[in-house]
Amino acid sequence: MEKNYLSRSKEETIELGNYIAKYLFKGSVLTLTGDLGAGKTTFTKGIGKGLGIDTEINSPTFNICKCYFHKPLSLYHIDAYRLEDVKPENKNIGLEEYIEGDGVCIIEWPIFIKEFIDFNDTLNINIHLEKDDIRSISITSTNDKYKELFIKLGEFKYE
Repeated sequence: MEKNYLSRSKEETIELGNYIAKYLFKGSVLTLTGDLGAGKTTFTKGIGKGLGIDTEINSPTFNICKCYFHKPLSLYHIDAYRLEDVKPENKNIGLEEYIEGDGVCIIEWPIFIKEFIDFNDTLNINIHLEKDDIRSISITSTNDKYKELFIKLGEFKYE
C-alpha cells in the first residue's frame, strides 16, 4: 500500500500527521526517514496533535526517546540518529519496550536501530525536501493492519 503527498508548508505537514493520528491504534509503529531538516519532527507534531497531546513536541535527538503519556494513546518518539556508530550490543537501552509498547511509537532514523524493528509491521513515512518549504511525503506499508488508514488517506485533502 502506498500514498504520496506534496506538502507546501509546515502547517500542511502537521495537518497530514494530525489526520493520520486519528487512524492509529495501540502498537502502531511509524518509521520516519528523510534528510536532516526534512520535517520528521514537524510531522510528529501533527501526530501528537491528532492524539490530543497538548505538550510541545520537539526532537529527542539528545535524549534518544521522549515519552508523551496521554489517554487513550501515549506517544513514544525515538530519534535514533545518535546511535549510528554504536555497536549493536551497546544499543540495548530499553527501546524495544516503547517499540512494542501500549501506545504509538514513532522512530526517526530507524536504520540505526533496525535490530529492534520488524519492518513488516510498520507504517513507513519518507519525507523529502524538494525546495523551499515543499516536501514530498511517501507513506507505505505492507501490513494489512494499516489498510483502514490507507482507505481513509484516499479521502485526505489539505484544507
